[in-house]
Amino acid sequence: MTVKVRFFAVLKSLVGKSELSLDVEKGISFGQILGKLKVDFPALDKIMKEGKILVSVNQDVVGADYLLKDGDEIAFLPPFAGGSATH
Repeated sequence: MTVKVRFFAVLKSLVGKSELSLDVEKGISFGQILGKLKVDFPALDKIMKEGKILVSVNQDVVGADYLLKDGDEIAFLPPFAGGSATH
């Protein structure tokens, strides 16, 4: 099965690409893919350890045990600048 991984904003520069298509085995978890990506892209691992990245699957935040399905899209989003959420 295939999952798409997308990197936005400064993360594209860190990993050297905006998108990956990964062929993965059925039953692989979100956490397992994250582990592989951290090894493949040490700069991504470093910034993730700082806790400043939002990672989603199909635009939803999921747990590490979430089992990926064929065609899922994983997105890595950096923190967004802007004003306060309260007015």
